[in-house]
Amino acid sequence: MKKVTIYSVFLGIAALLFLAIVVLIVSGNIDRAGIAFLAFFAVLALGFSGYKGLNGLVFTTMIFAGVSAALYYPHLFTEINGFKLTVLIIPLIQIIMFGMGTQMGIKDFAAVFKTPRGVFIGVAAQLLIMPLVGFALAKTSNFPPEIAAGIVLIGCSPSGVASNVMAYLANANLALSITITSIATLLAPFLTPLLMKLLAGEFVEINVLDMMWSITKMIIIPIGAGLLFNRLFKTKWLDRAMPVVSMLAIGIIITIITAAGRDSLLDIGGILMLLVLIHNLFGYSLGYGFAKLFKMPEQDARTIAIEVGMQNGGLASGIANSLGKIATMGLAPAVFGPLMNITGSILASYWHKRPPKTKEAIPKN
Repeated sequence: MKKVTIYSVFLGIAALLFLAIVVLIVSGNIDRAGIAFLAFFAVLALGFSGYKGLNGLVFTTMIFAGVSAALYYPHLFTEINGFKLTVLIIPLIQIIMFGMGTQMGIKDFAAVFKTPRGVFIGVAAQLLIMPLVGFALAKTSNFPPEIAAGIVLIGCSPSGVASNVMAYLANANLALSITITSIATLLAPFLTPLLMKLLAGEFVEINVLDMMWSITKMIIIPIGAGLLFNRLFKTKWLDRAMPVVSMLAIGIIITIITAAGRDSLLDIGGILMLLVLIHNLFGYSLGYGFAKLFKMPEQDARTIAIEVGMQNGGLASGIANSLGKIATMGLAPAVFGPLMNITGSILASYWHKRPPKTKEAIPKN
């Protein structure tokens, strides 16, 4: 009871800080609200951490703290003593992918042979829905070409580890979720460049072979190293550490990208947020509908909805950085990451309270 009281106090302080932010905005002093925003998100995260139903939002809240810091104090996150912090993005992606590899094994891919129908439908939905919706949104956005290409890029990226977490919370098929994420990620070095050439070629020049090599360095090599490490050295401490390290790396990446593209984000941030949110919500709804079209059971339909709606924003950011367009093409992935964690948490919480029927008929493969 004592802990609940403490966390309630944190939420109360967060409410007061929110009121202070509103006052600063209304009075025309939003440029002085940096410290208030940082304190609000930090205290809010502490408050959320004490409640089981809100605990899943702690990471997202801290991401918003990082984004606020980058918007108000961009010089702290662009370079240090002449060292450009954008250089860190690709190594951080590689660390995340290495962590993913350490969590994988041959057994994870056995599901492809046991239930190929669900895996095929899930991967197909991801490769069809998000790229096409991203292209449609980019065409109607009237954004500068490189920023519009970023919307297509997030749609052409595979799902990430966050989708596996949300699938678990949503009472979905976790094994299927992990398998779809793994297969889509391993296909990314080949399919993402081709999809980008097809759908984003009119916005920016895409060198397919160069992009394939860049993604291979970010995905295949680190995951392969992680798989090998997992096979040779099975260490429990690494299993516990890598999810935390991965979340920290994602937070740093989003903060650096936000600082690099601050000026563009301030100009188009509201519209970009709306389009990215539409992209994300269409992914959930169309992914779910696609699964139901093929008469997938409820648990699998939830899985595919989450896998389609939640993309790997970190990988998309790394691709934008490898192209030298982190401040433009990297903006949509930077916005997509925090938003999808919020919507994903809400959807997972909704489904968590409504367990799927266990006796639902499962179509034969």
